[in-house]
Amino acid sequence: MEINTPAVIGPGEFFPVVGVGPHEKPWPTGAQYDPELLENGDRRNVLDHYRYWTVEAIVADLNTKRHKLQIAIENWQHDLNIGSIVRTANAFNASYVHIVGKRDWNKRGAMVTDRYLTVLHHPTIAEFAQWCAENETPIIGIDNVPGSKHLEGAQLPEKCVLLFGQEGAGMSDEGIAICEVLYAIEQYGSTRSMNASAAGAIAMYHWALQHLPRKI
Repeated sequence: MEINTPAVIGPGEFFPVVGVGPHEKPWPTGAQYDPELLENGDRRNVLDHYRYWTVEAIVADLNTKRHKLQIAIENWQHDLNIGSIVRTANAFNASYVHIVGKRDWNKRGAMVTDRYLTVLHHPTIAEFAQWCAENETPIIGIDNVPGSKHLEGAQLPEKCVLLFGQEGAGMSDEGIAICEVLYAIEQYGSTRSMNASAAGAIAMYHWALQHLPRKI
């Protein structure tokens, strides 16, 4: 039996995260369980299905059902939005996340969700493009630049990598040049663009509506 602990506000959260306390004995058996979590409680932001599991066991289970969607983010200025995009990539169980540019990236917004993903680093746009070519993965750019098509009516490939630029600066010229196609999210208010992490979430959900089963 699981014992709920009081709700607390975690760092970077806008709503309470309710964990579970120490697991009532007898403990469940299985290699996936972490004795320390069973003993002390599990207050991580994970699905109930993964409560008390080790990180390694969760990753192994996720690896059996990764989606063909991949996410890439340009990292030249330590943009704080990168972490939020990574967190959304975890929510959609993307097969890979690519950090293009500087190796060190702002992980605060990821809320440790990068532990459950395969994160690859590419120092240059050219090296990232080469990886995608060798792995037969089309690069789809998401940015509202001249020549971008409307995302709303676009059919995205099931296997693809969505490439995002930085907050404010957007995609680099080199990043734009390697994209098979560019899509923009329609804007209806006065602002020219939306937050990069919000755009990432919209684009990933657009892909999911086309390729993942819809639950009723």
